[in-house]
Amino acid sequence: MLSFYNLEGKIAVVIDIFRASSSICYGIHNGAKAIIPVATVDECLSYQDKGYLLAAERNGAVVEGFDFGNSPFSYTVEKIKDKTIVLTTTNGTRSIELSSKAKQVVLGSFLNLSTLCKWLIEQKESIVLVCAGWKENFSLEDALFAGAVVEQVQGDFSIHDDGAIAALDLYRYAKADLPAYLKKSSHSERLKKLKIEKDIEFCLKLDILDSIPVLKDGRLIKMDQSSIQLSEIKHGSAETVKSKTG
Repeated sequence: MLSFYNLEGKIAVVIDIFRASSSICYGIHNGAKAIIPVATVDECLSYQDKGYLLAAERNGAVVEGFDFGNSPFSYTVEKIKDKTIVLTTTNGTRSIELSSKAKQVVLGSFLNLSTLCKWLIEQKESIVLVCAGWKENFSLEDALFAGAVVEQVQGDFSIHDDGAIAALDLYRYAKADLPAYLKKSSHSERLKKLKIEKDIEFCLKLDILDSIPVLKDGRLIKMDQSSIQLSEIKHGSAETVKSKTG
């Protein structure tokens, strides 16, 4: 439970593979000026007269009356370049809010996995992998991504958390065919019922982006490219937690 972790001085990597962190990574890469994560639908609505795009998702579906939800296909260059989006989702934006006490908050997805891991290795701080899950429950796809991160950074970090070790073992078991393995996940079933299987397929694409969203003053923006480079190797620690508070 995230409330039991001290995030001060650490980097929090927020993970919500199906679909918030994947869509945010894609949107920031495609030129969104900023994405403002908010916890509630009402808070999102409070921005409606400011010229922003409003995006809201609950239970996997777009909330009626909003421009779009959190499908990655809504975050294309044509739709969002140079625009600010206010976003609320069932799990992901809440996890961002709960992680705000960290020294730095970044978002991860399979889409930017290697770029993210190279940047994490460069940092001097310990990291916490924050798996958004589904309504305070374990989420298979988020745990698999956490395991993928641990696999890439383990040579440069001290891994002393059982959640991180379990995520790594799970990823190693499933990585040969992630789409096939994740067909059994509960979130995959939810998205299939909404007839948006294409979102699942897209969110599992590997290393198609080279940018990282970072939280600055309550807004997710594109990290300065000059800071995304592999230089001196640092040592820290890695932990994996769920973002539930209860």
